[in-house]
Amino acid sequence: MNPYAAGDTDPDEEYPVAGLTAPVEILVDDHGVPHLYARTRTDLFRAQGFDAARERLFQLDLWRRRGLGRLSEVYGERFVARDRAARLFLYRGDMRAEWAAYGPDAEDVATEFTEGINAFVRLCERRPDLLPAEFRELGHRPALWEPRDIAVIRSHGLTGNAEQKVARALTLRDYGPAVEDLRRVREPAREVRVPDGLDLSLIPDDVLDVYRLATTPVDLTMSLTGDAPDAPRPRTRPEGSNNWVIGPGRTATGRPLLANDPHRAITLPSLRRLVHLSAPGLDAAGAGEPALPGLSIGHNGHLAFGLTIFSIDQEDLYVYETAPHDPGSYRYDGRWEPMRVVREHVHVAGGDPVEIELRFTRHGPVIHEDPARRTAFAVRAAWLEPGTAPYLGSLRLLRARTADAFAEALDHWGAPGENMVYATPDGTIGWRPAGAVPVRPGWDGLLPVPGDGRYEWAGLRPPHPAAALRDPPQGWFASANEMNLPDGFPHEQCTIGYDWDHRFRYDRIAEVLDSDSDSDSGSHGYSARAMTVEDCVRLQGDTVNVSARHVLASLEGYEPPPPLAAAAALLRSWDCDESTGSAAAALYQVWSRRHLRPALLRHALSGLLPPGAVDGALARLLADEELGADVRTDIGLLDAARHDRAVLDRLLTTSLDSALREVRDLLGEDMSRWRWGALHHAAPAHPLAGRLCHPWTRLDRRERPGSGDTVLSTGYDAGFTQDAGASFRIVVDVGDWDRSRAMNAPGQSGRPDSPHWDDLYEDWARDRAFPLHYSRAAVEAHTRTRIVLVPDPAA
Repeated sequence: MNPYAAGDTDPDEEYPVAGLTAPVEILVDDHGVPHLYARTRTDLFRAQGFDAARERLFQLDLWRRRGLGRLSEVYGERFVARDRAARLFLYRGDMRAEWAAYGPDAEDVATEFTEGINAFVRLCERRPDLLPAEFRELGHRPALWEPRDIAVIRSHGLTGNAEQKVARALTLRDYGPAVEDLRRVREPAREVRVPDGLDLSLIPDDVLDVYRLATTPVDLTMSLTGDAPDAPRPRTRPEGSNNWVIGPGRTATGRPLLANDPHRAITLPSLRRLVHLSAPGLDAAGAGEPALPGLSIGHNGHLAFGLTIFSIDQEDLYVYETAPHDPGSYRYDGRWEPMRVVREHVHVAGGDPVEIELRFTRHGPVIHEDPARRTAFAVRAAWLEPGTAPYLGSLRLLRARTADAFAEALDHWGAPGENMVYATPDGTIGWRPAGAVPVRPGWDGLLPVPGDGRYEWAGLRPPHPAAALRDPPQGWFASANEMNLPDGFPHEQCTIGYDWDHRFRYDRIAEVLDSDSDSDSGSHGYSARAMTVEDCVRLQGDTVNVSARHVLASLEGYEPPPPLAAAAALLRSWDCDESTGSAAAALYQVWSRRHLRPALLRHALSGLLPPGAVDGALARLLADEELGADVRTDIGLLDAARHDRAVLDRLLTTSLDSALREVRDLLGEDMSRWRWGALHHAAPAHPLAGRLCHPWTRLDRRERPGSGDTVLSTGYDAGFTQDAGASFRIVVDVGDWDRSRAMNAPGQSGRPDSPHWDDLYEDWARDRAFPLHYSRAAVEAHTRTRIVLVPDPAA
């Protein structure tokens, strides 16, 4: 491929960019995907930074300010606490070791990328018409970047181990291990034992407030319009993904296929951005986060790759005894050790700078102190070690041209833990988990631990070699955040973690990919022995809820009272497909989550606790839905209840009766007019939607099928609004790259005045995909805007 072939016609847009050595051409296709052609890799990454800023500058600026703890500079004093929290979780180690971890040219790449961002920021000073609307509305200007910003910001990654450990500890503290067993399934099964020396009563309910301020998205609307400081909010449900690779023996073309649909927050603009980067030695297409150079999902013309969360336990919460007359010292190895103190200033818009104090133990940032009880708490995180900036390890992956080189590059991946799948044009497919695994000698990490020296890590290592697969005999591999370590994996010698998602999304993918013929009951018309790109797109939008089959099995033998007969019949006749037009899906979702689950938990708790404690325990378990309702618990409780028909019938009757009344309130009395899509919808909103009175800050409502338990993962909030799922999807035809398909909703641009702001929203809502062009001929044929970046003569 010719890495640079400027057209003969004048460009639609031309911009001067300081530091370029030659012109760079950007061809924007009809779906808003930019294809960047440069003569050198240094020019390419500078152009990528410029182009990312050209389309996503407000998003980039907010990402940087939140990550560095510099929101107060423009948004005021309400953000001082959040800024302090973010600064606690910055990488503060050796930058030489940090850059080296991502490859020999990582610092150079980051420098070029950030200088590209800065070039556009400076251009906006000369041309105010280029400044995005948000800056004009709020009255501040975007900041300049430093290369290290990309590496030291760590709090945007997917975290959550500390949340699970504290939730587990608080449940044990108040209600005991039997109630904890109801909260969440542990895989592999393991008894929870309180670590020697840990006093659960010392752990306060708000111990993670600072951690949450640092690691959760900022709500600008609430904080800018209210009087109260920006407050910590519970973590949202876990974010995950699906991916799969299919070998040549199971595809219609004899070429491998790779599919990936990461499940993250549904945002406006999209979390990810598709891009095609072409220069001598690099020709890659796919998606990454706009604030990072390169891309993390896609292909490089030699190898396709995709990722899903692999649940490595990368965090621990340490509990310290502090000195009687010096709360800044903690007991470690039989002596008092002083905390390291860092003092900084937070600059505040419209006010004086605020001095903050950051404290650190040998394990990590101190997030809570209680001098009265002589305790302090710190988080140790693998993602604060060198080489663990979220997704920055992708820079190594882009250079891999063979399966072996790709697998070797994964040994350097830090965070977050990922199931990496890959495929090459010669027919090779594989799976290799990646991520830094803490070695915990003699302890399992299920709970917080004393910080006195007895519970140390013995280093970090890649996942065990037993967790890898190449060219599996079934001809495919898939992952969906389930516990997928192979039988016989040495869990005791290499503990990965115990908090995994359920396997029902994976089960549905496997049901389709492993069916023997198109007539199999699980195939639903897929070409199971001859899968195509189109089949993979369909499977990414599949809304069959396999977990519902297990729940509905409880209705076998149930004789409902007459008022419930029609509702029970509706559920019994349902094929478990949560389509937008399904009345049964609407009833099932309301019944299973809002009525059946609480009834099952209340019944179980009544056998474990005194009557006066049941309500509190139930509230604790239901509140934990923010960490992801575990349908495995529901299924287990239903199976147990089958041994007592009268009890099961009572639970079914009471929960179905209350659910029926709620659905009638929501959708009317006529059951034939119920539709799941009338409840379940998407309506992406800009972070400033409640502050700026513009129609572009909130998109129109679109009906959505599925739920958090389907392959098309469409997790929703209390109002049935989808708040998590796949805004970005990709299917790669490995070897015939132009036949690949993608989606990135609501649009590629972060500029409200762009035609690509929300032009993909309708197709996304209908679970469609568009061609991801790769060859120069295909790109030229579909180019809608031609941009040329030229060296700035004034620089």
